[in-house]
Amino acid sequence: MKQRTINKEIILKGVGLHTGAEVTMKFVPAPENHGYAFKRVDLEGEPIIEADANYVVNTQRGTNLEKRGVKIQTSEHVLAALVGMEIDNVLIELDAPEPPIMDGSSKYFVEALEIVGAKEQEAEREEYVVKDVISFKDDATGSEITVIPADTYQVTTMVDFGTKVLGTQNATLNNLSEFKDEIADARTFSFLHELEMLLENGLIKGGDLNNAIVYVDKEISEDTMQKLEKAFDKKKLSVKPNGILDNLTLHQPNEAARHKLLDVIGDLALIGTRIQGKVIANKPGHYVNTQFAKKLAKMIKLEKRNSVPKYDLDKPPLMDIHQIMAMLPHRPPFLLIDRILELSDTHVVGMKNVTMNEPFFVGHFPGAPVMPGVLQIEAMAQTGGILVLSTVPDPENYLTLFMKIDNVKFKQKVLPGDTLIFHCSLISPIRRGICHMQAYAYANSKLVCEAEMMAQIVKKK
Repeated sequence: MKQRTINKEIILKGVGLHTGAEVTMKFVPAPENHGYAFKRVDLEGEPIIEADANYVVNTQRGTNLEKRGVKIQTSEHVLAALVGMEIDNVLIELDAPEPPIMDGSSKYFVEALEIVGAKEQEAEREEYVVKDVISFKDDATGSEITVIPADTYQVTTMVDFGTKVLGTQNATLNNLSEFKDEIADARTFSFLHELEMLLENGLIKGGDLNNAIVYVDKEISEDTMQKLEKAFDKKKLSVKPNGILDNLTLHQPNEAARHKLLDVIGDLALIGTRIQGKVIANKPGHYVNTQFAKKLAKMIKLEKRNSVPKYDLDKPPLMDIHQIMAMLPHRPPFLLIDRILELSDTHVVGMKNVTMNEPFFVGHFPGAPVMPGVLQIEAMAQTGGILVLSTVPDPENYLTLFMKIDNVKFKQKVLPGDTLIFHCSLISPIRRGICHMQAYAYANSKLVCEAEMMAQIVKKK
């Protein structure tokens, strides 16, 4: 599958659920590999907060993000809409800390995204295929989320709040194609005892009976009813036979479970990678959702870092040793790469066969030869040099000089007979001849070393 973004910008207006503040929100098309991010256009410098589980700071009544003091509240309904409509790259501009609550669901966000439509991009969509059972449990509440292998992204939620009015409910999404019709219009809900607490603490200033289902889980006094009528600017409130405050009609009998499923999808968007697997959430909530998202994101990052790219070493290389020497000033015995397998505007892949005849083995642990770590770094740097020098028309007239090396880690020994694969990719675009790269070296299906490198190309005098 290719990545997708929206065709053009679209604006929605409303109020924030907890702040009650008027807010204008704009969906903006974004480039490949951008993912989801929020932009606070009301603040100096218009700071951006990526939709990342590591930025979750609070999960009381919503999933709230914070980066360098800049906050986004109640992000989950917007993110759920983007995932549900299978859109990968969007910038969400806000002139307040909280998206508009609309009717308490993702329905209006989905409708807006449908109006502008989506377009396919060139890059492939990244997807994490679940191969083992992964779970997270909150012992304090008994909430638990598990993901198991499946052919598609599926979600099942099971809720039990221990109240007669709501009872036990389940909801299932078998495919994201069902999101629009089955899940998007499921509205947020609250119990009467929670509502009283929220009102006393100055929250849900933007709440009304059109954007939240209120389940009456206890006897309601006349005094409480009057407070609610005042808070919601209603002349007369009542409890209907189905136990819901006022005369709000449920979209589905299990709307609460469906909304919890919507929240799970929105919160797990913070992983930053699409999932192929079945998520089973028992008594889900924003805390357990986001803790699971953090755990899974960390696992995916670790697996990605340790996974060895597969290359057909029998294919003719993109550059052989002669073409490499035409570009790099290095010569044997200090030329430490044999082939270039891939080269693009943003990455390069090189290869070296480590033989017993390497000159450094003569004096480096001659009884137990190991390739020196500094030479592994140098080999990665030479591979990265091909990437940098490929940006100038006359690379033979330039040198690549180190400026900085950070976060160097050695994982495995490199021994005679090993085939080293080097993968270098840009961390940021090349500017003024300065290149900032992330480099990895692999051998024997394992990551052997990694480093973050900065170099500059300078013209030979």
